[in-house]
Amino acid sequence: MIRPERLYDLPSIHTVHSTSFPTDAEAQLVDSLRAGRRLAVSLVAEADGLVVGHVAFSPVTVASGAVGAGLAPLAVVEAQRRRGVGAGLVSAGLQSCREAGFGWVVVLGDPAYYARFGFKPASDFGLADEYGGDASFQVVEQVPGSLPIGGGLVQYAPEFAFLE
Repeated sequence: MIRPERLYDLPSIHTVHSTSFPTDAEAQLVDSLRAGRRLAVSLVAEADGLVVGHVAFSPVTVASGAVGAGLAPLAVVEAQRRRGVGAGLVSAGLQSCREAGFGWVVVLGDPAYYARFGFKPASDFGLADEYGGDASFQVVEQVPGSLPIGGGLVQYAPEFAFLE
């Protein structure tokens, strides 16, 4: 089951991220985004009453003032990987972003994985990221005509700076 995060999920969400990555930086990022009220969409995957996955989306901007959403981070506990949990979280998250009014979403991740959701190289649309993601930096246009005209540098929330 995929649903919006609830207050009692916060320790579990932190654990999902801290056990899915080499450090707890992503877990701290989610906590910081939440504290800064920058989590536009935050969904959990639940199995047998336990949180087994989480995805976060926060606003991103370009110099023109256009606002989209950035997908990061996504994590699934090891025992639940390769079972469609991550894909379910991404699909539900994209739908939630669309419903929240985000016409485009960016991600810095594996192009082979994210292509199934419609993500394409952001550079094809003149968009660049702050972190040198090159081919890993991708975008999906959820509402036709919503991509920033002329592209530009996509800037993430300031909480992402500590991940560098």
